[in-house]
Amino acid sequence: MLELYRSLAEQAPPELTLVVLLRPAPPAPWLPEELHGKPIVGLLACYSGGVEEGEKAVAPIKSFGNPVGDVLVRRQYTQMQSLLDATQPKGRRYYWKSEYLSQVGPAFCEKLITQAARMRSPHSAIILFQIGGALNQLEESHSPVGNRNARYVLNIAGSWEQTQEDEPNIGWARDAWMDLRSFSTGGTYVNFLTEDESQERVEVALGKGLKRLTEVKTKWDPQNVFRTNRNIRPA
Repeated sequence: MLELYRSLAEQAPPELTLVVLLRPAPPAPWLPEELHGKPIVGLLACYSGGVEEGEKAVAPIKSFGNPVGDVLVRRQYTQMQSLLDATQPKGRRYYWKSEYLSQVGPAFCEKLITQAARMRSPHSAIILFQIGGALNQLEESHSPVGNRNARYVLNIAGSWEQTQEDEPNIGWARDAWMDLRSFSTGGTYVNFLTEDESQERVEVALGKGLKRLTEVKTKWDPQNVFRTNRNIRPA
């Protein structure tokens, strides 16, 4: 499955985005009950072009092996956007670690499978998001958008229910991250940092473009109303 994902992602047209996840099977109605809680690999696809071209693009997925569940169908984009919301309900406990990757090779996949088998919660997952495309077509010096050598995001997503489960689940996420980060581009996808930490990472990521962005932010948002993502503080 990981090789299928890699080969499709490398050849994918701009309209096709692919995501692969490794996790225990959730109690979804479209999965056989006897598989709930057992390890699965899920391959998600979004084709944002014509329907007929999209069906051709995902045909290798539809014809691969013997899937235990298949909900890859035509959908409204708004439905696609909220498709995984139920996997992250409010009130559950979360700890995520992320890295950018330039490729998905055999050595990385071997470690990925090993770490997925060590998950401590039925709600956790390891996910690979395909982000290659226009991002990779310009030089690093072109604009403040960095990490142009990234083609995937690795997301180690710990998720569990009770506070007494914090230590083993956070420990799993950190151990998996430490084991896999050697394959990283060295860029970072920031999650849940303090304001000071986030600002420091923003400054490193944006480099020379920060001065110009600060000027724009000062002019258009002097009260720093828009600040919940990577924040550019007004002067």
